[in-house]
Amino acid sequence: MDNIFYHQPVMVNEVSNYLITEKDGYYIDCTFGGGGHSLYLLEKYKNIKIIAFDQDGDSFNRFNSNNNLQKFKDKIIFCKDNFRNILKILSNIKIDKVNGLFADLGVSSKQLDDMARGFSFKSDEILDMRMDQSQKITAYDIVNTFSKEKLQDIFFKYGEEPFARQIADKIVDYRIKGSIKTCNQLSDIVCSVKWVKGKINPSTKIFQALRIYVNDELASLQEMLDSIPKILSKNARAVILTYHSLEDRIVKQSFKSFQIQGFKIINKKIITAGEDEIKNNPRSRSAKMRVVEQQK
Repeated sequence: MDNIFYHQPVMVNEVSNYLITEKDGYYIDCTFGGGGHSLYLLEKYKNIKIIAFDQDGDSFNRFNSNNNLQKFKDKIIFCKDNFRNILKILSNIKIDKVNGLFADLGVSSKQLDDMARGFSFKSDEILDMRMDQSQKITAYDIVNTFSKEKLQDIFFKYGEEPFARQIADKIVDYRIKGSIKTCNQLSDIVCSVKWVKGKINPSTKIFQALRIYVNDELASLQEMLDSIPKILSKNARAVILTYHSLEDRIVKQSFKSFQIQGFKIINKKIITAGEDEIKNNPRSRSAKMRVVEQQK
């Protein structure tokens, strides 16, 4: 499947096995990306239909230009929108209930590898990090205009960065000389505070924090989760893949709260990728899957 997609979809077998309860139902893919999960499901279950969400215009363009996806165009309703707006979109397309919902909250390899998008600390391009390119605020704006206190709060809250204060201090000091324009510049500033240890770049948590803040990711996630009890039919499931503790905590707490509304948590223990998949796709190493089922 690697050659079909811009990224290797994570845990496709597990997603398929846990998600599909009706083999001719409607399923929501909250994070369409390169279409890997949706295409796998459509090839395996010939009679299902996918309602695909992605706020990234590049994803919509890939959908229209990918022959493997276009052969299923009658089975995919593509919605260029943030998944926080699921209720509004379903109302617009006159669909009340669906048979399942899936979200892979990882940033796609295509976005990370496209240096012009300004997501990667390896990039020499302008700091950006917007999933939706029509959005106004960028990482450049935050790094160059926010106060030291606000930067520290973002780095600590969204990146769980223990050196948040020191890095915010360094950024504000650097701004006296000039603006911080590129990803490389910001990464160098962070690395002047944190020493490189092992394979993980010291900038990882800072870039995560900025990306989450720029795209309002945690609030969007919560709004999407809040819609689940309203849109899942009986025996339908929600399957969510998270990649860091902030997301996983929100999903875990939401699923727990659903139990008083007639939901059952399917997996008491976190579902993770197998050894072979981790070897072939290292980005699957940090993936955590949670599954909940509507029983009313």
